[in-house]
Amino acid sequence: MLDKYIQDALIIWATIDPIGTMALFAALTAQLSPAERRRTAFKAVGYAAAVLLGAIVIGQIILSAMGIRLISFQFGGGIILFLFGLQMIFGAGSQQTRKDPDHDMAVFPLAIPATATPGAILAVILLTDNYVYPVAVQIVTAGIMLAVLGITLLLLLAAERIIRIIGAAGASILTRVMGMILAAFSVELIMNALGIEKWLQTVP
Repeated sequence: MLDKYIQDALIIWATIDPIGTMALFAALTAQLSPAERRRTAFKAVGYAAAVLLGAIVIGQIILSAMGIRLISFQFGGGIILFLFGLQMIFGAGSQQTRKDPDHDMAVFPLAIPATATPGAILAVILLTDNYVYPVAVQIVTAGIMLAVLGITLLLLLAAERIIRIIGAAGASILTRVMGMILAAFSVELIMNALGIEKWLQTVP
């Protein structure tokens, strides 16, 4: 079982991507006060934890009941992530935030889809498959997921130092760079869902 838990930790780390989330957090919260930034960090990780725990407990049941395949969920999540990446690149996201004072960036985009990414949701559902793993194993996997989120929170709280160094101009550049990375990652999700990547590997 130790090998499974190590594999679970690596998969969950890769799909949540705490370092990438920290860079995105630093870019999006550059204009907030230190107190607001800390509050946003706690809320974002809390919301992400709730979403991922919900995916572990009832995600598989809901998708099965609605007849939705995991691969379809991955495809839809990839499209959403791609659109958000475009907003970051062209600055539409920040303009929309200023127009809507009630918008809580801790929910979107920091909790979903930045921290609780479509890949992370898929990963925790698959790693806690009700038909494969007993409840005790699922609980340990959930604990591993919470530990990764705890590390993510620590990195978000440390993002204030990054913001002090790069300044407003650097944050603007970082936002667009992260937008391009998210767009590229979303294309990977869509290609994997469609099986295009495997097909390309067979092309001479």
